[in-house]
This record gives sequence, structure tokens and C-alpha cells, in this order.
Amino acid sequence: MPRMTGAKYLAESLKAYGVTHVFFVPAVLRKSLAEMDLVGIKRVVTHGEKAAAYMADGYARASNRPGVCMAQSVGAANLAAGLQDAFLGLSPVVALTGHKSNTQQNRNAYQEIEHSKPFASVTKFSAEVDSVNDLPGLLRQAFREATTGATAPAHLDFLGISGNVVEDGEADLEVIAEETFMARPAFRPEPEPERVREAARVLSNAQRPVIVAGGGVTSSGAKQEVVELAEMLNIPVATSLNAKGTIPDNHPLAVGVVGSYSRWCANRVVHEADLVLFIGSHTGSQVTNEWRIPAMGIPVIQIDIDPRELGRTYSAQVALQGDAKASTRRLIEALEPIGARTEWVSRAQELVSEWRAEVAPEVNSDAVPIIPERLCSEITQFLPSDSMLVADTGHAGIWTGSMVDFNQPGQEYIRCAGSLGWGLSAAMGAKCALPDRPVLCFSGDGGFWYHIAELETAVRANIPVVTVVNNNHALAQDKRGDERAYEGLEGGSPGDLWQFTDVDLSKVAESMGAFGIRVTKPSEIQSALEQAFASGRPAVVDVVTDQYDSEAPVPWAP
Repeated sequence: MPRMTGAKYLAESLKAYGVTHVFFVPAVLRKSLAEMDLVGIKRVVTHGEKAAAYMADGYARASNRPGVCMAQSVGAANLAAGLQDAFLGLSPVVALTGHKSNTQQNRNAYQEIEHSKPFASVTKFSAEVDSVNDLPGLLRQAFREATTGATAPAHLDFLGISGNVVEDGEADLEVIAEETFMARPAFRPEPEPERVREAARVLSNAQRPVIVAGGGVTSSGAKQEVVELAEMLNIPVATSLNAKGTIPDNHPLAVGVVGSYSRWCANRVVHEADLVLFIGSHTGSQVTNEWRIPAMGIPVIQIDIDPRELGRTYSAQVALQGDAKASTRRLIEALEPIGARTEWVSRAQELVSEWRAEVAPEVNSDAVPIIPERLCSEITQFLPSDSMLVADTGHAGIWTGSMVDFNQPGQEYIRCAGSLGWGLSAAMGAKCALPDRPVLCFSGDGGFWYHIAELETAVRANIPVVTVVNNNHALAQDKRGDERAYEGLEGGSPGDLWQFTDVDLSKVAESMGAFGIRVTKPSEIQSALEQAFASGRPAVVDVVTDQYDSEAPVPWAP
């Protein structure tokens, strides 16, 4: 067994696991970073720990390989805060931090709090590495945890402010990278054959079934199986935000994103169904619009790799524990094609057509300032066939989820799981993972301001991601609620709670060395996008949109 430093072992192990980038705030694992340089791992210094976690998250979701982020002892809690999105988004991130020695704990050590508590809420595995000999086993375990079952972040906390305990010592260390755990899903468990047959029987007998595809479909690569099953049985398909792109939006069985960031036609179809097949989708508040769609008591079949999700909210008539791709394939094999359900499919298509007719005036609007529906229509027309769209949360998630169409199977989508400001950093991580594919970030100015400093990171690290900013100089999603709070009051300034200064973000981008262009008319959007991607640099397309005609519709509920 070769003798080497922990720094060399860590660098060579990450390389062996296929890690191409690490995202971090100094000063942490300095000697390891030097060793990473020698083996070709790109080291991306960010302007904040949350941004580093978001980049690792975007990298992981885009590639299905673990993303790595790091911070020293004082930044550890900040990094944990950034892992919230990776945890909620079931993203395979490995976080590395430093901590002060045990003799300094519980004695008001400068700038440090105890780390286990903040990481306990946002990881499925967290362990301390107190010597170089601990490193091999715990590093491999972190990758195992991140890529198996319901994937989620793992965390290793190295002894020393900058994690230097593993770097200062030598040991007999053998680099062992377990290929099984280099990407998710590490395993594809399948449900018992009798449960598959039972699900097939229930599905065949339903008159108005609908499929709700979730993030497990995306992470397991089950899109083809979902579409094949839908076509085989003539079943409409709705998706969660995390599964947007599972079925092309122009497919006759596609009804759109369901839930609270949705198209009302998708909510109506799921509400009218007599059986809902959840594939790789938990039944949380967003995808069910606060557990109203479907209504309680509607028969449900649920496929999920995590047994804790089966029947969590809706009592499953049939529960199948397994990987979405493998389980759906077994379901297809147990079924016979059904040519009926013409009336149900026609009803679903009717609702989709009604929704499209309703939004057509906004989609085609030439209004100035630009309205978001028209901006999304232009993005639909522009998106290349192999592009990835990365969406921030709030209105950015609502507009892209409901108003951007993916009509080509190679187009992909990832979105923020909760923290406004995630978009830019996550898109940078996604671009690092997919250097040869177009990556477009969609954010509002409210989200873009959170981590605008990372534009400098993108320029310095040569990460040519393009960001479209829906710039209404406001937190427009707050407008409705803030103004409601003033009802019955005389005077006051509700705008103080949601309005921003109007800033030309294209000029800010240019001052940082990025490409910037401002758009004020709908007819300029296509050209601006073309110029941004052609620049080969990080780019900001600052689209001036209407501050007052900017609220997304309230999601439909029964």
C-alpha cells in the first residue's frame, strides 16, 4: 500500500470518483487544493459559502454525479445553510468542512459553533474525520450515502480550522474509488412481482387515470419509460417541477406541471382523475397544491425508492418500493396495451387547449414593458434541443414551470427547491458539469441580487452561463400579499415592502467583465439571447418587464 499524505489521497480519490470541479470559500484544505490542481480538478473560489453549496448542487443535479463544496470552520454553518436546497432537492452533494480541535470545543472558540446540529437537518450522513487514517473509509461512505436510495448531501468535518489534520500526516493509503457510487442511482431496486401485477390490474381497470411524474423520474433517467407507459395505456401525464421535460409539452398526453407552480389544466386533469399514479414523486405540498390535488380518498398507486414516502400523505392502494426507471419498466412488462380511454384523453386535451387559448393574448403580447408570459414564449422558441434551463424559485419557478414549453426530448430543467437566489450559482455549477451544452438561467432581479457577486466568479473561472433576468425591479411575488396587509388602512407605503431601485443589470455585468445586454421590447429578445450565447462569456440578458402586470395567476384548486 503506497504511503502518501492525506492531501494527495483526497485529491486523487476525488479525481478517481470523476469529480471535475470543487466549489469553496477559503481557507480550507489548502494542500489538498494544491494536489487537486496537479490532477486537473478545477478549483472554483466563490464569494460565499451558500453560493459554493448551490454550485455543487447544480453540478450534481445536472450530471447526476456528486458535487463537492468546502468551507473552513467559521464558514461551516453558512455552508450548511446552503445545503438546504440540495437536501430538499434530493441532490448528491458531498460537503467538506474544518472544525477546531476537541480541546477548543465548549470554550467559546473564536468564530465557531458546534457543527453537528446545523448539518443534521440538511444531510443524510455527517461524520468527523479526526485523523488521516479515518479518511479512506469515511470518504467512501460519504459517496455511498450521497448516491444511494433517496439521494441527499453527505458531510465530512475535518479536524483543524482548515481541515488540516488530514493534510499534515502521512499514512499507508490506497486510493479506492467504488464505481457503483460515482453517480446516482447507485442501485435500481425493484418492487415484488406480485405488487407489480396488482398495480397493473388496478391501472388497467381505471377509467380516468393520470400519471404524476416526479423528480425521481429525472434522477433515475426514467423519462422514456414514463412516456412509453402513458402511450401504451393512453394515460395523460402531469409532472412536478422537478420532472418538467419528462414528456414533451406538445405531446398529446402532456398536461403540464401540476400543483402550486402550475398550469391550471394540469391541476384540473389530476383533480378529475379516478386514479393517480405517482412515479418518483413525493406527495408534498407543492406538487399537490397543499394536498388538495388530488383530493383525499382518490385511489393512488405510488412508486418511490424511499419507503418512507409510500403512503405518507395519500393512502396508497398499491405501493411499489423501487427505482422509478426499473419499476416502471416492470409495470410496462406486466401490462397489455389499452386502446380505450378516448373520452378521458379528449377531456384532458380539451382542458389543455382551453388553457392555451386563455394565455394566448399574454404569450403573444407586444406590450412594453414586456410581460413575463411573452418572455417565456420567446425562451421556448429559442431554447436549443440540448439545452438545460435552470430556474430560481418564486416567480422564476412559476413562470418557467408553467409558461416555457419543452418540445424536444433533449431539453432539461432543474429548479430551486426553496432558497431565492439559488439560480445563478446553480446554473454555474450545471455549466461546469455540462461544458458542451447550452445552460440558461432564469431569475428575477430579486433573486439575482442575492449572489450577484458570483458573476465575477463566473468571469474569473470562465464559466459561460447565460442568465435571463426578469427585471421588474421588485419582489413581485410579494406584491399581492403586502398590499392585502394594508387593506382597511389609510395611508402607508406597501411598495416599500416589495419594490427595488431600477438598475440596468447589463451594465453591472459588463463592469465585471461579463457580456451584458438590456432588452426593452419583445422583438429584441431573440437577438439578445443569440448574442449572449455567441459571446462565449458569462452573460446577462436584462429584460425590462412590467412591475405592475407581473403577478403569476393563483393556482387552481377545487
